[in-house]
Amino acid sequence: MDFWWGVLVIAFGLIVSIALHEIGHLVPAKLFKVRVTQYFVGFGRTLWSVRRRGTEYGVKMLPLGGYVRMVGMFPPAREQVSDDARYEARQRRTGIRGLVSGIVEETRAASTEEISAEIRPGDGRLAFYQLTMPRKLVVMAGGPLMNLLIAFVLFAIVLTGFGVPTASNQLASVSSCVLPADQDRECTDADPVAPAAEAGLQTGDRVISWDGTPVADWEDLTAAIEATGTRTVEVVVDRDGDERALSLTPTLAQRPVLENGAYATDADGELVLTEQPFVGVGAGQELVPQPVSAVPAHVGQVFTGTVEIVLTLPQRLVSIAQSTFGGTERDPGVIGIVGVGRLGGEVAATDLLTTPERGAVMLEILASLNMALFVFNLVPLLPLDGGHIAGALYDAARRRLAALTGRADPGPADTAKLMPLTYVVVVVLAGMSVMLAVADIVNPVRFF
Repeated sequence: MDFWWGVLVIAFGLIVSIALHEIGHLVPAKLFKVRVTQYFVGFGRTLWSVRRRGTEYGVKMLPLGGYVRMVGMFPPAREQVSDDARYEARQRRTGIRGLVSGIVEETRAASTEEISAEIRPGDGRLAFYQLTMPRKLVVMAGGPLMNLLIAFVLFAIVLTGFGVPTASNQLASVSSCVLPADQDRECTDADPVAPAAEAGLQTGDRVISWDGTPVADWEDLTAAIEATGTRTVEVVVDRDGDERALSLTPTLAQRPVLENGAYATDADGELVLTEQPFVGVGAGQELVPQPVSAVPAHVGQVFTGTVEIVLTLPQRLVSIAQSTFGGTERDPGVIGIVGVGRLGGEVAATDLLTTPERGAVMLEILASLNMALFVFNLVPLLPLDGGHIAGALYDAARRRLAALTGRADPGPADTAKLMPLTYVVVVVLAGMSVMLAVADIVNPVRFF
């Protein structure tokens, strides 16, 4: 049952994020007097709607997106063409060029009819294409910026309210024996007993002091072990509220070298080993709240990582397709909506996390989703918001160039010409969504 609660939490959070994204478009459009006819969350059949001040607000059956319908997203046709003339022109067209031409013409005609029906002289309402370039950018960037704001707020809550997982001085594991660094197996009678086990340390013990020196975190503990060498020292631990003093003698063992938080490797990809004092304990993880000043840097790191994923998405999708049907381990960096729901369910159901840790991970999932929505929607292709932003910039640039060269205003850019490409993008996005859904079911990323 916990699994499905986790799925519902992620689904609800995603729907709210989508709704707020569309509000990011709706509010500035209303402020700039753009005629807005619909605000909907979801696609498909309408489940509920209400009309207020000329705008229909509602919810549709499939909560896989949303939209704000603004009149005049495409400039109208410069010359009015009758329905009969358009029909005759369609009859004369053949092949791909004819199909493309038909799509463009129908888009222009539909925009012209919508503007004629919805924009009445004197009522103060505008079509979207009539806005100045800065106002177009505000309207279209409002949605992605809302997702960025949500991500920032959620990451701030996670970092300052819950904290980040940090290695602590509480022991998560105690080794039974000393194994070679390149072997991962069960202990045998031939293996020497690990110093920690021999001294009586147990999982859950919190090391308070080492050889008389107070220990506050894992860094303190590892530094104390390294300074000890093979001397016998007194270790004081807190075990279920009781302090216990134990005698421990580290041993020397070949262990991997850490560099910048990762194991160092040589030119052949083998671990670099060195002889170090070895005790046989593993660090537990605790949430440590961070200062507010840490939030921008963390958000910046997530943004950079998300941009990298989006830029390398084509090859990642090829890799996922190969792993899905080849049975190999898939790239965990890209998961679909099914995989995100699975992740939420696994987080809610796992016993490996405490309740605060589960809450923090849930919020981090939603924050990462909003960051992905922010970055992906800025891709300069219609029907994404970035496509409309690119169109507004192109329109302003060509008009400015005409003014600088003394030519007449060329009028609004004919963005209807991009509609055939838009259909291609929609098909590609739909195919990508289906492929990721199949991959999430057939070869899911295992998180726990």
